Amino acid sequence: MPDPSPAFGREASSRPSRASLRTAVVWDVLKDALDRRVGTTGKGSLDVLDTGGGSGNFAVPVARLGHRVTVVDPSPNALFALERRAAEAGVAELVTGVQGDVRGLFDVVERGAYDAVLCHGVLEYVDDPAEGVRNTVAALRPGGALSLLGAGLGGAVLARALAGHFTEARTALGDPDGRWGDGDPVPRRFTAEQLTGLAEEAGLSVGAVHGVRIFADLVPGVLVDTEPGAAEALLKLEAAAAELSAFHAVATQLHVLAEKPV
Repeated sequence: MPDPSPAFGREASSRPSRASLRTAVVWDVLKDALDRRVGTTGKGSLDVLDTGGGSGNFAVPVARLGHRVTVVDPSPNALFALERRAAEAGVAELVTGVQGDVRGLFDVVERGAYDAVLCHGVLEYVDDPAEGVRNTVAALRPGGALSLLGAGLGGAVLARALAGHFTEARTALGDPDGRWGDGDPVPRRFTAEQLTGLAEEAGLSVGAVHGVRIFADLVPGVLVDTEPGAAEALLKLEAAAAELSAFHAVATQLHVLAEKPV
């Protein structure tokens, strides 16, 4: 199968892009989980559901691995962009976009029909995150994997403080939803414990927790773009720190990989 990493800007002939610095950790964990699922099931092609998958940032690379991907998203514009991106990548026959959301998930997809479910950047915006996770779990086959990505509380606090907005940083630190004020565009943020708790309460076994964008959002872009080798070194640093629990508390995003019992 073709290597899907170019979709993340990771061409071997060039330095990593800013986008790849933000997605590489999640992609590597997800790809490993899909490979393990292939080995466990003996199927060459998996059924993957991407809730809130938008224009296909993950769905298209997953399809480039040979898997069938269904993307559920409420935005018609995003689904149109998904269709175009899948066609350009040569995987249009493997990618299906349907309009919907995680709350009404089973109005548009089947229960228990998927080997893996992606729920990235969704729980921040739903009224009931626990219900959202339960729905994603109900979409999984026994032994299937859930890739859960949510906004991290600590990363937002640190970012506001480093920008000189100390009152907003303190507000986010004490707010039940991790918001720094009325102008905060993110309705809800999580700690690693909260995200893993949602997965475990839904009956999943948590296999790994990773911090995402620990440094990438804090390092000045001019440094990454102009210093020789800086982007590659930063990518390696992100990967090295991602699994260390000490850094989960300051990550911009948190990634949880969990499995449904067989």
